[in-house]
Amino acid sequence: MGKTAYYDNAATTFPKPEKVYRFMDVFYRECGVNVGRGQHMLAAQASALVAETRKLILELNHCPNKAVVFTPSATEALNVVINSVVKKDELNVYLSPFEHNAVVRVINHLRQSFDISIHTLAFDKLAFIYDLEMIKRQFAENRPDVVIVSHASNVCGVLAPIEDICALSKTYEAKNIIDMCQTMGLINTNLNSENIDFTVFAAHKTLYGSMGLGGFICDPNAKLEPLIYGGTGVDSANPNLPESIPERYEVGTQNLPAIAGLNAALKWIRDIGIDSIYKKEQANHRCLLDVLTKYDNVKTVFVPHYREQSIGVVSCVFNGYGSDNIGQVLSDKDIVVRSGLHCAPNAHKYMGTFPAGTVRFSVGYFNTNKDFEQLEEVLDYIHENS
Repeated sequence: MGKTAYYDNAATTFPKPEKVYRFMDVFYRECGVNVGRGQHMLAAQASALVAETRKLILELNHCPNKAVVFTPSATEALNVVINSVVKKDELNVYLSPFEHNAVVRVINHLRQSFDISIHTLAFDKLAFIYDLEMIKRQFAENRPDVVIVSHASNVCGVLAPIEDICALSKTYEAKNIIDMCQTMGLINTNLNSENIDFTVFAAHKTLYGSMGLGGFICDPNAKLEPLIYGGTGVDSANPNLPESIPERYEVGTQNLPAIAGLNAALKWIRDIGIDSIYKKEQANHRCLLDVLTKYDNVKTVFVPHYREQSIGVVSCVFNGYGSDNIGQVLSDKDIVVRSGLHCAPNAHKYMGTFPAGTVRFSVGYFNTNKDFEQLEEVLDYIHENS
């Protein structure tokens, strides 16, 4: 096997910065203890690390007065938030056309218990942008109660104008939930606005941390229903969960190695500069599109007219072959991609690629010219043998 060219960064960025690997190893060897379960020095060091990591997340997103809650995954974070916000009948819930199953399945589950109406935010397929004027009319016709938007699609990379959408919906006092799993740490975003109520993140994607950690950012006085109950390490005499954030939602043992990795990753982002990271990914995005568009047997799906309207995620279909077949050929040639529906079937229905799905290429900061040369060689092989 030769060197692997990795194009599955939308699933998890790989590799991670070297300092992430080093710090996780050192921290776990030297301070592998629990948070809030002791008064000894090691517990204090672990608590300090967690507190610093929260502070770094808030600094990254320019919202120092908000709170950070850690969860085992972004999926759990979305479950906590959505289950708390969508909890009565006759709500109008707006979703983007590109939502992940971590949103769609929660909404569909709640729909079995509550009489809610689900609406799709207007999107102009031809211009490849959200139609803000049409969204404004949608909101006027059916007052929004909850709006849930992925900042960037994990299928085609299109960016949502979250500030504009949330400003429009907040005039109706809607609760706004933003999924930034594909963009936090990549796109410099100001979350200090009161228009954005909850923002969900995953450590292992564009934050360049490890798997097993997600969370959400919210107002420190937000009132949510816990998803699970149990020990928090504080207020142990209380038979009920504490009311304070984050303690109310961080039940059980936290994933300290993952938090250590995120801590190191956030410092790496700070040192490199988030705008520099985005500029590098944009350059790699251009290289990827330049390679893919050379081949007449490869059809890119929903490529924006202006590449700054999208992150480095590109879905393709190959003439005469299913996505899984191409995925296997690429894998055999040491090219790592994702094939299928990418846990976002509604996006594929909207794009016309359901049920076969697509071959998804997604770049990251660490892709190199060698990766693109390797991809071109394999695409040459597929083209010649088609």
